[in-house]
Amino acid sequence: MSTSATQPVITPSGRDTQRTLVRVGSRRSVLALLQAEWVVASLKKLHPDVDFEVRGMLSTADKDKITALYKFGGKGLWTNELEAALVANELDIIVHCAKDMPTSLPEGCTLACFTEREDPRDVVVVKKGLEGKYKTLADLPEGAVVGTSSVRRMAQIRRYYPKLRFQDMRGNIDTRLQKLDADDSEYAALILAAAGLHRTDRHARISQYLEKDTEGGGMLYAVGQGGLVIETRTDDTKTLELLKPFEDEKTMLAIETERSIMRTLEGGCSVPIGVETAWLEGNQLRLTGCVVSIEGTETADAESVEEVATREQAVAFGKRVAQMLVDNGAQAILDVINVDREASRDNAEPWVPA
Repeated sequence: MSTSATQPVITPSGRDTQRTLVRVGSRRSVLALLQAEWVVASLKKLHPDVDFEVRGMLSTADKDKITALYKFGGKGLWTNELEAALVANELDIIVHCAKDMPTSLPEGCTLACFTEREDPRDVVVVKKGLEGKYKTLADLPEGAVVGTSSVRRMAQIRRYYPKLRFQDMRGNIDTRLQKLDADDSEYAALILAAAGLHRTDRHARISQYLEKDTEGGGMLYAVGQGGLVIETRTDDTKTLELLKPFEDEKTMLAIETERSIMRTLEGGCSVPIGVETAWLEGNQLRLTGCVVSIEGTETADAESVEEVATREQAVAFGKRVAQMLVDNGAQAILDVINVDREASRDNAEPWVPA
């Protein structure tokens, strides 16, 4: 049976009816599939007459667990393969972590729906056996090793906690926690996203939430962190309508503001851009941003509050705060990081495989 290149597949289901089948793309990691299944369950409540099928795929960064993320260069490390399948009409929607999304999309694709955001903050997880001794980064002794795979987290640790050392760590949540807790592990703690631990019911492992105004915190999170976003084809009107009632408007506006900063600075998930958004009264949105050198010795900070009620206002607000960051030295920091990444990409030191 032939189908339109831009509409979900219609498949026979039962004797007298036809049901729409929506093919859902996801990365193949445990957390990604869990998130995709949550989206499917939520959409089924809204559309009980629609069937959904989750299809897992490996991304570039999933396939290569040796190369340091910030050494890859380019964008779309987590999304390219899935988007190729979407464009080829092999998928109808993709469930992404918003923080994995490049600021530019393939022609004909759109971010159609931002779901309600989970806690976007970074958190500290202390090694079992040390949990009674340490709770916060400030508690850790000089020279203690903190594990992370994020250059943004590395830079901010160095900025606020120069006495600590960090070690690269990649892998899914289970792999990272196993590495942390191993008897011969050199790690004292990890920094992870609260959202992943919440979604996998590991709240109890969190010893400290890191945020701008918390004593001993002081870290800003990644653009889009804690959010899920659904991508589809721009001209797939049926799927766009199906997703419309599922969108959380406040989440969409906040993350679009954050993405506007990153787009304006031409950054990506492998550069140290940190953000924090907070809704105040009404439609007043506070946006905080920072860019930190890899060594943590140079910083650019900015913060502003504006009324944001539309996507266009969100984008414009993000641009203005990005310009404030540039005026405070952000572009010079990013230029040095990008030159260093290009020069060292072919000589990347390997991480231990996850």
